[in-house]
Amino acid sequence: MSKHKIFNWPVRVYFQDTDAGGVVYHASYVNFMERARTEWLRNEYGYSNAALMKEFGVVFVVRTMRLDYLRPALLDDMLDITASIKELGRSGVKLLQTVRRGEELLTEAEVHLVCVSVEGFKPVRLPEALRSKWNV
Repeated sequence: MSKHKIFNWPVRVYFQDTDAGGVVYHASYVNFMERARTEWLRNEYGYSNAALMKEFGVVFVVRTMRLDYLRPALLDDMLDITASIKELGRSGVKLLQTVRRGEELLTEAEVHLVCVSVEGFKPVRLPEALRSKWNV
């Protein structure tokens, strides 16, 4: 379990997220998690992706993502998508993310993000302003 706070972001399953049978398409989970990470960064730490680019000249990119699909989400379900820090590195951060329907765990993921410069997309050190907030 992470020592960091677990951030929750609600998502409703829309028709566009599902296959013909009303089951959430596997790639939709990636989109749900991206939205949750974006809101986690904005709401918990005060940085939008645009602000990171403007203030520090950096952006986060997904290096690796491992997902375990445990149970299907369905059309019109109300889901909670979580994000929490697992590990900090020099230029990256590993997050744990889950998708839940109520108390039921549907999907688990480990996401490795790398901080890169907006010019050249080369890995760079995490901005100290963000690292200091994450090391709490």
